[in-house]
Amino acid sequence: MKILQEFINAAQDPVIYARENNMEKKKKLIGYCCTYTPEEIIYAAGAIPVRLFGIKSGIEKADAHLQAYSCSLVRGIMEDALLGNLDFLDGMVFPHTCDTIQRLSDIWRLNIKTTWHNDIMLPVKLDTQSAREYMEDAHAKFRRELGAWMGTEITDDALKQAIALYNRLRSLMKRLYEIRSANPEALSGRDMYAVVKGTMVMDRKDAADLIEKLVAELEQKTPPVQGNARRLVISGGICDHPEIYDLIEKTGARVVWDDLCTGSRFFEGLISEEGDPIKALAARYSNRTICPAKHASLTLRGDNLVGIAKEHKANGVIFILLKFCDPHAFDYPFMKKMLDDAGIPSMLLEVEQELPSAGQLATRFDAFIEML
Repeated sequence: MKILQEFINAAQDPVIYARENNMEKKKKLIGYCCTYTPEEIIYAAGAIPVRLFGIKSGIEKADAHLQAYSCSLVRGIMEDALLGNLDFLDGMVFPHTCDTIQRLSDIWRLNIKTTWHNDIMLPVKLDTQSAREYMEDAHAKFRRELGAWMGTEITDDALKQAIALYNRLRSLMKRLYEIRSANPEALSGRDMYAVVKGTMVMDRKDAADLIEKLVAELEQKTPPVQGNARRLVISGGICDHPEIYDLIEKTGARVVWDDLCTGSRFFEGLISEEGDPIKALAARYSNRTICPAKHASLTLRGDNLVGIAKEHKANGVIFILLKFCDPHAFDYPFMKKMLDDAGIPSMLLEVEQELPSAGQLATRFDAFIEML
């Protein structure tokens, strides 16, 4: 499908894409590595947020700065930076989420010559009024500091325009997911992965325009006949492996939804376009589907996953756990038990940025899907 090619280009090599394409727009490029980054403020300032995914193999230089038991995502991002691959970035933002990303910020500040560096100190516990006020202050402070560095005032009108764009983008991405849930044959898992990952690198307006065309095209198509494919949900932090979707589809199963930072947690939760935009932003980042580095209740994440599985009639859930990702590892037993109690089978796949052999993975997927 021709519309997909831009997303595929951006997803295949985000660094080259961002360097060659976004720089043509003559906008500042701000790197980030967590979906708690308030992209709307960056976009309102006239810059483009660029999600970093890290190099997947040959990590050597980063190991001189980070412990070997740091997750391979963070080590890969550090390796990219130390190799000079990210020297096109004008700035880097680190929202306080997991311990490893917080320490990455410290090490980055000492070793990488990015022109601007910012830490957004976000609350961990999100379900209190004081946490909401803290979140508002953190966003307001980030707005002031980014505006001062860029030499521009980030006005309420600019923020509201950015919020409207992100609401449009998130609504379109959710619609795309809904189309795939209703008819998993409409778009392959690999293509869906490219759309999500590519969007995180592209100018968000360009991405929204293309997704709108893609949604319109898919809605006009006659859906292929659906078979008896097993329906799966993927849960975890990130899944930067299109090969996983290929292998699952070879078994005859289909991924119909996910609970990923590089998936539904990126687009869930619209922002009010009325009133104070900072309060509206803080409300969205407090109420969005949380990751395990945040806390709102003991069962919220498990309830959300069980709800996703039931809503999308999933036969099973695959947990993609990035090795040494402590927040997700701590959550896994509780979420698995909640799935067990709901009668939803699950399997755990522990990976690094570099995957095990395709044969080994195919055997595990085959065994799991056969028992569903």
